[in-house]
Amino acid sequence: MRFPTCCLLFPLFVLGPGLRFLGAEDAKVVYSASANAKFVNFPGVPNCMTGAVQNGDPSKGPSVMLAKAGAGCKVPWHWHTPTEQLMMVSGSGKGEMKDGSPVLLHAGDYLSLPAKGVHQFTCLRACTFFLSSDATFDLHYVDGSGKEISPEEALKGQERARTSPKQTAKEPK
Repeated sequence: MRFPTCCLLFPLFVLGPGLRFLGAEDAKVVYSASANAKFVNFPGVPNCMTGAVQNGDPSKGPSVMLAKAGAGCKVPWHWHTPTEQLMMVSGSGKGEMKDGSPVLLHAGDYLSLPAKGVHQFTCLRACTFFLSSDATFDLHYVDGSGKEISPEEALKGQERARTSPKQTAKEPK
């Protein structure tokens, strides 16, 4: 008698958490066509990079953003409170962590950056990538010694492209 009862309860323990997730009221399908994305300049980010929020609200919690940057566009040394995940769609880039080896990223590559890990990113060829954040997205620039500095100071002297969001956005047809 024990065996059948155990066999009946085992799937509930194994599948139960997944079944609860499937029935969750806040679970929903999210679809965002890249052709309809409205690319804008984000505050404190070099103007050579634009982005479009695909899911969530970066100012309030977890989010996914689609970003584009021109060749040579560089986001200097900085860190984020949340964990950041970068997934390359096209082009190539270089990710560098303080005290770590640089990684070259190409279409299809993935990079996970730990919370508060100081890093910088450069698009080597015009690139498009997804950025996923597991909490409210913030950006803290640092100087060579690791001291936090303002975005203006971090981006001073950097070539800042004069691209308006209308020039980079694909309008729906």
